Formats: sequence, structure tokens, C-alpha cells
Amino acid sequence: MEISDRLDAEAIDKLSVETTNKRNLYWAFSILSFLILVSMVYTRANVYYIYLVTYIWFGVAYGMMLQYGRFCFASAARDLFANGVARMAVGIMAALVFFGLIQASLNAANMSTFEPGPFGIHMVIGGLVFGVGMVLAGGCASGVLYKVGEGNGTALLAVLVMGFSQAIFAVAGGPLMRILPQSWIKSAATKGLPPGKINSWYDVYLSGYIWNKPATQIAKTSLIAKTFPGASGYFVGDALLSVILPAILILALIYIIWIRKSFIKKVIKAKGSAGFHDELAGFWGMVTASKRTTLTGVLIGITAGLQMWVLKGMQNKFGISNFGTLLTKMGHTVDLSTTGKVFDSGFWVIATQESQFAAWVMEKLGMNMHSNVFFGVMSGVPAIWRNPELWMIVGIVLGSMVVALINREFKWKWPKGELIIFGILGGLLMGIGSRLSLGCNVGAFFDRAAGGDPSGWLFFAGMVTGAFVGVKFLNWHTERKMEKAMEAFDI
Repeated sequence: MEISDRLDAEAIDKLSVETTNKRNLYWAFSILSFLILVSMVYTRANVYYIYLVTYIWFGVAYGMMLQYGRFCFASAARDLFANGVARMAVGIMAALVFFGLIQASLNAANMSTFEPGPFGIHMVIGGLVFGVGMVLAGGCASGVLYKVGEGNGTALLAVLVMGFSQAIFAVAGGPLMRILPQSWIKSAATKGLPPGKINSWYDVYLSGYIWNKPATQIAKTSLIAKTFPGASGYFVGDALLSVILPAILILALIYIIWIRKSFIKKVIKAKGSAGFHDELAGFWGMVTASKRTTLTGVLIGITAGLQMWVLKGMQNKFGISNFGTLLTKMGHTVDLSTTGKVFDSGFWVIATQESQFAAWVMEKLGMNMHSNVFFGVMSGVPAIWRNPELWMIVGIVLGSMVVALINREFKWKWPKGELIIFGILGGLLMGIGSRLSLGCNVGAFFDRAAGGDPSGWLFFAGMVTGAFVGVKFLNWHTERKMEKAMEAFDI
């Protein structure tokens, strides 16, 4: 009787798993069918929308890879600082190296959409704030998106707060206006901005501080340009000096600080001594320890470069440098900034389009989101269905959802208790950090460092420091909770 009952239970479990698999496959194919339908509707409406559709499908590709490799900058920091696990950090460096090599190739062929950002201490400060936030939220700007695709409610909360905090931060005035340096205010007044656009502290921050900072690309510095003219400058300056050597140095430090001691101890126990060859073996073992994560990093780096190449090709085909020109041709000028543009980076970014979504919602609620520098002059506030960068975000979430469903890793998990607080606080800090540095872990670090922009490494230094602080805080918080829980058992 017991054997029969056990067999019946096993049969029921097997049937339940098969039913779940079929249902998940149905939803996965439904999502892909929906995206195909959306793409067809856009391209039928106007051929110019093929530009927007391109963003959608690159988003899908990113979402699939991020979910497959559990690829997240916050996880890299948490794994490394809390547990000494280098898996994710290795994957990030692999992605950076491959993207850097591809960017150098694209620059050499004049097919790059990359532009360096302002270099200054604001990158470190923004990275610091962002780094704390991503650890509290349980994911970086890209990490929370793929986790939303898995049904993670805390990640969804962090994404929404990150978007709205950026929009509010960009238009806030009041007490913040009174603490601005007079030099910023005077400098902002000389920029010839349209009347009525300087109304918030962030307007002054951008026009009176950020726009005064130099934008540097190593390949285009006088020393590299003279020593390595032409295409070689991009491979030496941007790829080798800005990406490959720093990545090797960072991996070497990770090996020395977290991996080497235990590895060499095992080697000495087995062989009696350890030499340079063993050190190389230990370093290579760390790099290849998780083939899945490293492979994901390589694929992300290649895809990021491919997106840049495809979008540059489409810009050349349509004779544009910004999607705003195509929106103008289609009669959607209300979406544009005063410069006739919308935010259109031409490569993988995340933070700014989230703020545009929030600004669009706030404007529908009655706020004027055009009377400022960030939205009114620089980025515009396009309708959410005409925002190519925002559609890339949708693609990331849905692409992640497809893989999560197929792998039976999708489950709605609504936040409770302290997770709500961490989601809100983490999203808030990531939003503020993103606006201070004009980008997140992708736009301010990954893209810039790979493109030969040293400001990306400033953001990285701040982000790593902030992540360290965030991990230490969470460890302290967990220990406090355990201590309180154990007090009930004290005699």
C-alpha cells in the first residue's frame, strides 16, 4: 500500500511538472508573439519606426542574457565582499573587454555612436550613492530589470522609485537652490539657454557645472593620437589602456585578496611548494570557474557592440543622428526638447529613459516637465509608445521573463516588511546617483570605460566603494536581526 501511494504521488508530481512546463512555454511564446506583433504594427505604421523596433529586440537579447547568467553588478559586489566569490566580477570584466575591443573596431571604421562624458568628482560621488543603492535594492539598474522579469516585486518597486526619483530630482528647487555655489549660477547664465529653462537646482548643476567639465577619450588625447595615429590609437588607447589592462589589474587584485590564499594552500599541501606557474593556474582557474557567467559576459559585450553598429548603420541610412529627427518627420514634435531631440544614446543604457517615463506620467498629472534643462533642453519627454530607449527597457523585462518561464524560474514575489523599505531606499539612491553622474552601472561605467572614457572608472571607484558600504550595512543588519531572534532562547 505504501509503495502504491508513493508511485501515485510521483505520477501526480510528474504530471504537475509537465503541466507547468506547458503553461510556461505557452506564456513564453505568447510574449514573443506579442513583441513580433508590436514590431509589425510599428513598421506598418511608418518605416521610420524600424529604428524603434531595433531597440526593442536588442532589449530582448539583453534580458535573455542577463537572466540566463544571473548577471548583476550588485551580485558581483555582494558575492565578492560578503563571500569572497569572484564569479560575477569575472563575468563583468569579460563583458567589458569584449565590448572595448568591439568599440575600438567600430571607432576605427567610423561606425561608433559613443560619446565620452564629463570628467569630474561628480562621477565618484554619483557612483558612491548608486553603489549603496544597488546593494540595498538587491540589484543594479540592469539587474533589477531582469529580476522584474522573474516576478520580483522588490525589483519592480526599485525600478519605479528609481525612475520617479530621477524625474523629481531633476526638477526640484526650493532649499536646494540656496546651497548652490554662486560660480555655478553665474556660469549657467552664460550658456544662452532658452528663457524659463533654469528653474531647478539640477538645471544649474548641468549648465553651470557639468557642461564646464572636459570630456575625454584616451584615443583622442594628443599623446596617443600622435604616437598611434589612425585606427591603432583606438586599439591602444581605448581598448588596451582603458579596458584590457585595468580589467587584468582588477582580476589580479581579486585573485590576490580573495582567491590566492586558499588556492596556494591546497597546492602546497599537494606538492610541497608553489611557483609562478601555480599562480597563473590559480588565476586562470578563477577566470574559468564559472563558464556560464563568463560566457554571458562575452555575449553581452558582443551584443552591446553589435547594437552600436546596427544603430549607427540605421542613422547613416536615414541621414540622422537622433531619433528626434524621425519624430519630427512623422509630426510628433510635442515629444521633443527645444533642440529637436529625444534621448537616443545609440547604445545600451538604462537610467535616463526610466526618468522620461516618470516625467511623462507626471506631466499627464498636470506638472510641466518641459520647463527645465534636463527634459526641456536635452532629453525631451516623448510619449511612452514613441520612446525607443524605453521600449528597450520593456524588451529587457520581457526577454528575461521568457527565459525565466522556460527555466521554471518565474514566480510573483511581492515585497513585504523590510524588503519594501530596501526597495524604496535602494531605488531612491540609484536614481539620485544616476542623475549626479548622468548614468548608471551601464551608462556611466560599462559604456564609458569600454569606450576609452576615464570618467567611467571614476564612477566604478565610487560604485565599488558604495557597494562595500552597502554590503557591510546589510551584514550588520542581518547580525542584529539574528541577535534579537536568539534573545528569545536565552535562559
